[in-house]
Amino acid sequence: MVAPIEFKLWAPYNKGAALVGSFSDWQEVPMQKGEDGIFRTTINLEDGTHQYKFKVQSRSWFFEPDQWVDVNDPYVTDVDNTSQNCNVRIKDGERIVDTYVWQHDNKPLPPDHELVIYELHVGDFSGGEDDPYPRGTYKHVIEKLDYLVDLGINCIELMPVKEYPGDHSWGYNPRYFFATESSYGSTADLKRLIDECHGRGIRVLMDGIFNHSEAESPLTQIDHDYWYHHSPRDPDNNWGPEFNYEQYDEKLKTFPARKFIGDTVRFWIEEYHIDGIRYDAARQIANYDFMSWIVQETKKFASMKPFYNVAEHIPQNPAITNIDGPMDGAWHENFYHAMIDHLCEDQFDLERLKSALDAKREGFMGTTNVVNYLTNHDHNHLMFELGERGILDEAAFKRAKLGAALLMTAVGIPMLWMGEEFAEYKPKSVEPNKIDWTLLQNGNNRSLHDYYRGLIFLRKNNHALYTENIEFFYENVEDRVLAYTRWNDEGSRVVVIANFSGNFLKDYTIPHLPSDGTWHEWGYDYDLEVTDNTLITDLPEYEAKVLVW
Repeated sequence: MVAPIEFKLWAPYNKGAALVGSFSDWQEVPMQKGEDGIFRTTINLEDGTHQYKFKVQSRSWFFEPDQWVDVNDPYVTDVDNTSQNCNVRIKDGERIVDTYVWQHDNKPLPPDHELVIYELHVGDFSGGEDDPYPRGTYKHVIEKLDYLVDLGINCIELMPVKEYPGDHSWGYNPRYFFATESSYGSTADLKRLIDECHGRGIRVLMDGIFNHSEAESPLTQIDHDYWYHHSPRDPDNNWGPEFNYEQYDEKLKTFPARKFIGDTVRFWIEEYHIDGIRYDAARQIANYDFMSWIVQETKKFASMKPFYNVAEHIPQNPAITNIDGPMDGAWHENFYHAMIDHLCEDQFDLERLKSALDAKREGFMGTTNVVNYLTNHDHNHLMFELGERGILDEAAFKRAKLGAALLMTAVGIPMLWMGEEFAEYKPKSVEPNKIDWTLLQNGNNRSLHDYYRGLIFLRKNNHALYTENIEFFYENVEDRVLAYTRWNDEGSRVVVIANFSGNFLKDYTIPHLPSDGTWHEWGYDYDLEVTDNTLITDLPEYEAKVLVW
C-alpha cells in the first residue's frame, strides 16, 4: 500500500528547510513554511520503515548565519542506532510507533496514597537470580515483576528511558524526547513492560527531564534561543541547554518550550500509558506557572486514571507541593539526611527526627505531598554508608531494619532504591553498576528482605499508615528512645518504639500508650500486654518495635 505521508518541522523563524530520506535517495525534497511556522511536505510512502532527516538553515548562535545543517526530527519516535537517522514506520497508510496491542488497560491501579514506589535503572536492574546478562533490558525487568509483586511493590519509577547518546547512561542527558533508549529494547518491549506492570496492579512513573536537554538535541541546532536560555542561569548546576519557559512568541501566541514539553508529556501518556512523572531538577526549572500548567495537562491527558506528579526539588521546599504549589508531591530529602545521620550514629536530634517522620512539621500538607526514602539513585546505599563508618555485619543489618521500620511507618509515600531491600552495598556510580541478586542467598540479606516485605504488607493492610495522623507520645533524649502512634478514624492503630542507642535497654518502661490490652509486634511476631497505658519491655540496641492494635 502506498499513501501520502506528511513530514513537518516547526521552525518559525528559519529561512529554509528540506527533507532527505531513503525514499528520495537522500536527495533534498523542498518544504514550504505555513503561517503557523511549520515547514511541510508530503511524500508517497509504502508500508514499512523508512529513514529520514531534515536540513535547515539554522538560527543557532554557534553556527554561521543561516548555515544549512542536518538535524533529526525533534518529534522522532525511533532513531536508528547505527546511522543515527530518524525511522518512520508506516502501516496501512498511517504513521505508527509500533503494532503493540495493550492487554491490561482496564485493570484497576492503586491511588496515590497507597503507593509503595521502587526506583530502578533498567540497565543495572536486570533479571534472573544468577544474572548472566551483561546489561539489563525491558524484558529482564519483566522477569522480575513477580519478585516485586511478592515484595509488595505497587509502583515502579523508571530512571530516564528517553533516547540518549551512547549505550550506557543514567539518562539525564536526553537527546530525543519522543524516542526510547534503544539499548534497553524496542518501543513495543517498553509498552509490554508497562502493560505487564498494569496487569499486576503496578503503576509506572517515568523520570522526566524537562529542565534541560543534551547539547546536540535537535532544537538546539535549529534555533537555540527560541526554545532555550542563551546561557546557563546557574553554571554550577548546569547539565545542558536549559529550556526557557518564560519565552513567549507574540506572533504565534505560544510559549515555544512549553508547547514542546506539553507535546512530549501528552505523547508519553497516550502512547505509553504512564501513570506519573518525577520532575528532575525542579528547583532549576524555577517556573511554577509552567509546572502548574504541565501538571494540569497530565491530569487532562490521563483522564480517569490516577496520575502522580512528584518533584525533585533540592534543597527541599514544601511550597512546590502545597495549596499554591504546582506538584502533587516532592522527594523528601530531609528524611534521607535525618535517617542516615541517626542510623549511622552521626548525631541524635529528636526534633530533627520528628520532622523527618512527620513532614507537616516542615510545612508539607500531608500523606501524598512527600516521598520518603533511605536512599535513591543520587545517594549511596545505607549499607555502604554504615560500612564507611565501620558498622558491619549484624550491627549494620539491625540498623537497616530500624531504617525500614521508620520508612514504612512515617507520614508520606515510601520509596525504595533497587537492591536496598536486600542490603545492596556497592557505592553509587554512573558507570554500569548492576545490583547483586546473589545477596538474597545470604541469611541476613534474606532476613532484611523478608522484614521489608512484612512491613509493606502491614502498610497496605493497616490503613492507619495511609493517614496524616501521627503523635509522638514518648521521648527520652538520654536513652535515645522515641515512640509514636499512627491511627485512622476506623480504629486502626500502629505504635512504633525506636531505640537509637547502642545499649540494650532491659525492662524499659514506656508510658502513655494509646490503648490497654494485647498488642502484636509485627516484625518479630509476638504479643505484648499494655496495662494502665504502660508497656514494660526489652528494647534491643538500634531496633524498632512495630506494634499493631
